Formats: sequence, C-alpha cells, structure tokens
Amino acid sequence: MNNPETGNATPIAVVVLAAGQGTRMNSDLPKPLHKLGGVPLIAHALAAAGSLTPARIIVVTGHGADAVEKTAADLAPWAECVRQHEQLGTGHAVLQAAPLLTDFSGDLIVLYADTPFITPETLAAMQAARARHDIVVLGFEAADPGRYGRLILDGERLLRIVEAKDASAAERAVTLCNSGLMAGDAATMLRLLGAVGNHNAAGEYYLTDLPALAMREGLTATAILCPEEETLGINSRAELAQAEIAFQTARRADMQASGVAMQAPETVIFAQDTWVGRDAEIEAHVVFGPGVTVESGARIRAFSHLEGCHVSAGAVIGPYARLRPGAEIGNDARIGNFVEVKEAQIGEGAKVNHLSYIGDAEIGDGSNIGAGTITCNYDGVMKHRTVIGRDVFVGSNTMLVAPVSLGDQSMTASGSVITEDVAPGTLALARAKQVNKPGLAIRLMERLRAIKAGKKG
Repeated sequence: MNNPETGNATPIAVVVLAAGQGTRMNSDLPKPLHKLGGVPLIAHALAAAGSLTPARIIVVTGHGADAVEKTAADLAPWAECVRQHEQLGTGHAVLQAAPLLTDFSGDLIVLYADTPFITPETLAAMQAARARHDIVVLGFEAADPGRYGRLILDGERLLRIVEAKDASAAERAVTLCNSGLMAGDAATMLRLLGAVGNHNAAGEYYLTDLPALAMREGLTATAILCPEEETLGINSRAELAQAEIAFQTARRADMQASGVAMQAPETVIFAQDTWVGRDAEIEAHVVFGPGVTVESGARIRAFSHLEGCHVSAGAVIGPYARLRPGAEIGNDARIGNFVEVKEAQIGEGAKVNHLSYIGDAEIGDGSNIGAGTITCNYDGVMKHRTVIGRDVFVGSNTMLVAPVSLGDQSMTASGSVITEDVAPGTLALARAKQVNKPGLAIRLMERLRAIKAGKKG
C-alpha cells in the first residue's frame, strides 16, 4: 500500500486495533497475522483504511507486537504503531493512539484487524452520516444476536450501546447489534474516552460507552447498517475457515462477472490482490498467492501455483507449473508441466515446456528451453544470473552454470554443462566423451549378483 495523498475535505485518521491475543485461535501466531485470502488479516483492515485516503493510520498492537508491527510496516510503511501493554478494553486501546494525534484535526475512524470484510462503500456511508451526527456507529441486524452488543435507538438517535453481558432481558431482545466500528471527530472521541469508566462485568474500558457520553453532552450519535456478513469477526480457526470460504466464493463470483472463464471455480483459490483479465481461462485446482496479475487471453492450466508474478496476454502456464516471485512471462510464452520459474523474464513466444528450473534468468523472444534444463543460479552464498538471447535452442538436460550468457540464435547440445558464455549463432557442446566397454555390462552384473547372493548366504 502506498502512502496516499489526502483528498478529503475533512482529514481522516484511522486507528486499527490489533492488540488482542486471540486465545480461541489456540496459536502462537498473533491473530492479526493469520491469513485470509493469502494475506494476513491485518492486510484487509489496512486496505479498507486505505480506501478512505486517510491522513494518518495508527495501528495499536499488543500481543506479538514485534511481529504485528513488522507486518504492518511491510504492508503500509507510512503507518504508525503504538502499543497497548495491558489489554484493558477497546476504549483503552484507542486511547493509546492519543499521543500520536495531539496535532491532528479531523475525523477518527476505528477499525479492527480481525474484521476483514468491511467494504469501502460502508466506510463512505459512515463518513456521509458524519455530516449530521457527532458519533457514527456501524450496526447490523443479527440472525443470532447472542454475544453481540445491542444498539439502543430512539428513531435515528443512538442512545447507547449495551454489551451482551451487561444487557437486561429487554435489551437482549434487541436484534440490532454493534459491529465495533465507530467514527467521529477525533478530539471529541478522545476527550469522551477520557471519561469512560470500567464499571462493567468485564472491568474494561469500552469504546461503546461513547454514544451515551456524547448524548449527555448534547451531542448526537447514530447508527448506519450493513449486511451482517460484512461485520464477520475472526476469533477462532473455525471462523477463519468460514471466512476463507466466504472470501473465495465472493472472489470467484467477481472473476466470472468480469469475464474470466473457470472450468471448476470451486477448486480455484485466489489471493486478496489477484487480478485476472477478461477472457483469461483458469483450469481446475489453480492456486494464486499474493501479487499475481494475469492478462487477458492467458490460460492457467490445472494444478498450477502462482505467486508474485505477471503473466502476459496469450501465455499458457502449466499444467503443474509453479511461478514464484519475480516471474515475468511474456506474450504468448509457454511454461509447461513441472516447470518452476523464479526471478526470471521469459520473452514473447519463448517456450519452457518440460521439467525445468529457470531462476534469476532472462530468456529472449522465441527461444526454446529443452526438457530438464536448469539454471544453476546459486553458489551457496550468492545468486547469479543467466542471460539467454533471442531464438536460442537449449538442448534437453542442459545445465547453465551462472553467471553465463547465450547469444542470439545459439544452441546447446543435450546433456551439456555450460560454464562459459556462448557467442551468437554458436553451438556449444560440453559433455564428456562416451567410451563403450564390450561385455563389461554382463560381467559387472554377474559380479554384483554373486556379491548379493554371498551376503544372503
């Protein structure tokens, strides 16, 4: 995520709460780092925050803070992090961001790292409601309100939010529930949070106390609604698995609606940022990791795995191919079965069709790489590059020991180990001379069988 230029009339600061331990996950990994759609949960919250073009993003960390902060920095280098050393509730968590907002004038929106499905449209609706109200809360009609906090309304006015554990019987009968997201003037919200107490069943400082405190001061609060599935929070591995199903179902539908052909969509796995062009075709059991772009008319064949790569128009990948980060596949190129490509540029119309590894390499337009070819790119300490020109024919089972280059229209003989540069138009042969020993095969086998029989005796 790049640092956006702020375009809002009212500057926005977003606070992302990512401090919870997530004990129900039963994991050493902090909950915000569990993956959904191939990326950590916190990536979804940061993407939602980015849709607001905020002036500031502050991530509140706690459990596993070092790891969460490193991930946040990788995803949004311009975001700021602050730690909640004691987990004393959501209100207490937001207050940890106060020292970073002393010079900020504008709106504050609170998001959660474990609530990945909030849409930009919903956040925009919350901002629109801010024109009429001091505090805006995101709510939803719950099929099973159970453990959710209840929104107590009088017409459009939100009177208070009552946590389920603190609710009366009449309040528990309310089905309009709190998602946890809240927006308001930053200075007002932080001031009101300073007045929040912890006289409740959990002994925590609740962000949800703000609407009632606002009303006492003559301010107004309201709630806007979104579909319940959008507010899904992740608290257990079972919920994470259900969220993955929901995410994949939505992405597959989006892909088909945009003109992508899928033979068995229920078997295709997408990442959060997968982009596939119109009239591309995806066969069964294809997995997309983060950072993949597939252009129009390309074909991804069955059982292929792609991550951090770009596939150009008309290219065919697979079946059973693996594209790793840095793979750049040119127009109409062919990457075939059991081929792995990493940090390599494959030129237009080039072919790597069978059982090969191409790493840290450049292959020119129209070149053909024979079966079993390996770019030997790693010397145990450093990586080295192989450069192959245009219309080169690399014979099967060629080892290209980098750094090495093959000029345009050159060739290598099958079974060669190439350790020196090959000039354009040159045939390179680099294999030991064959020597035949008549009768030796029979004598050798007889001897081996005798040894084996002797051991058994």
